[in-house]
Amino acid sequence: MIVARIVGTVVATRKDPRLVSHKLLVARPTDPHGKSEGNYLVAVDTVDAGVGETVLIVSGSSARMASGLKDCPVDAAVVGIVDAVEVSAGD
Repeated sequence: MIVARIVGTVVATRKDPRLVSHKLLVARPTDPHGKSEGNYLVAVDTVDAGVGETVLIVSGSSARMASGLKDCPVDAAVVGIVDAVEVSAGD
């Protein structure tokens, strides 16, 4: 799983028919402390997340197992909205 912050949306008027009615979000991975790291990615939203929220993203074959995405051509899916992240003092 990837912890990320939603930074935008993608509008695609033409896309694979299996993606019609699915919201696409632009996310930026973060470290456990919330600092941005890594490249941006586009993920299909399954939990009604919005810009500015911290989310959990699954990728690869796990993304295709997310609710409503069976047999969809996706590589990343937002599967949770994060309320808080706790990291032990040693990390």
